[in-house]
Amino acid sequence: MQDLLPEWVAVEIAGEADYTAELLPDEAAGLSARAVESRRREFTAGRSCARRALSRLGVHARPLVPSENRAPIWPDGTTGSITHTAGYCAAAVARRDDVRAVGIDAERRTILPQNIRSAICRPEELAWCAARGDEDWWPAVHFSAKEVVYKLWSPIVGTWLDFLDARLTIDVETGSFEAQILPERLRKSPGAPAAFRGRFHAAPDLVRSAGIVTA
Repeated sequence: MQDLLPEWVAVEIAGEADYTAELLPDEAAGLSARAVESRRREFTAGRSCARRALSRLGVHARPLVPSENRAPIWPDGTTGSITHTAGYCAAAVARRDDVRAVGIDAERRTILPQNIRSAICRPEELAWCAARGDEDWWPAVHFSAKEVVYKLWSPIVGTWLDFLDARLTIDVETGSFEAQILPERLRKSPGAPAAFRGRFHAAPDLVRSAGIVTA
């Protein structure tokens, strides 16, 4: 994930030990007692990575409790993002002096069902994907990139953003994307950024995306 972000954004990728690391008491309290084992492992790995990344910024042993929308509440002066999918977990953090928001996402490079595609991609995005020949996995790239867009939007605007509220343009050659927020959505969110930019990488089994909004 570090290859998609500036070097001053601290990134940590989970190793096997992170999935069974010890949570801080406040973190453990924020995990539902009904959480299944896979959820516990993902939660633990994400917190372990995030605290390790924060330590690189000089912020040590601070619990990361979930907010109402389940995103971590980051220590004062910092912001960040956590992502996890099957077999992969990462965290990225930065200082608020440098950025307003950080967003990262990882997804398995799978061929999404048609109903999922239409829930994620606008008609023009579906047409772009269809024009990619036999590369049926491009909707998964849209999914990952739009997850990043939401993770950038949410801490700045404080509201929900639907997948279809953003129109994505992908530059295959540079591995970058730009998301334009639809005018009707912007009218409901005065002062919100009109566009977000980021980078992506599509490996045979994994799609990774990341972006920042500078301060």
